[in-house]
Order: sequence, then C-alpha cells, then structure tokens
Amino acid sequence: MTIRQPRYSKEEHARRGTDIYEQDVRPRVEVEAGNQGRIVAIDVDTGAFEVAEDTLTAANRLLAQRPDAQIWCVRIGHRAVHRFGPRTLIRA
Repeated sequence: MTIRQPRYSKEEHARRGTDIYEQDVRPRVEVEAGNQGRIVAIDVDTGAFEVAEDTLTAANRLLAQRPDAQIWCVRIGHRAVHRFGPRTLIRA
C-alpha cells in the first residue's frame, strides 16, 4: 500500500482546486438538475472530477480512475463542504 504525499502547500492546493472548480467544473455541474448540494472531488493536477452525494464516495470514485490524485472537494452551490456550529432548522 502506497501512501500519497501532498505535492503542494495547503494554500497552493486550495488555490488550484478553487481555480479548476470555478473555470472548468462549476459551469458543467451546476447546470444539471439535482446536483445542488452534492460533492465534487477534483484532482488538482489533471482537472479530472467526480460528483457524488458525499466526500468519501466522490473521492473513492476519483481514486479508482487516478490512484495518485491530489483531491480537492467542494459542495455544489455552497462556499464550504461542511458546516460547523449551530444552525437554524426551518420546519413547515
């Protein structure tokens, strides 16, 4: 079993992932109905990506295609993948 090592600093990794998402991935995934709130896992080296309901599934699908992927995840239509702290639940 090989251990993947990061190739970039945290800042560079985030910048590359965000740039790829904004320029290439976002226009392709946001137009499809039902993708809002789903997770995109992006290989910051190649731009390859996978969409799934959760981070683990998206990352595993991407790793199946590209075992050496450097993965950046983002939630479609949101600024962050996860939410921390309390939130208000709206009930009808």
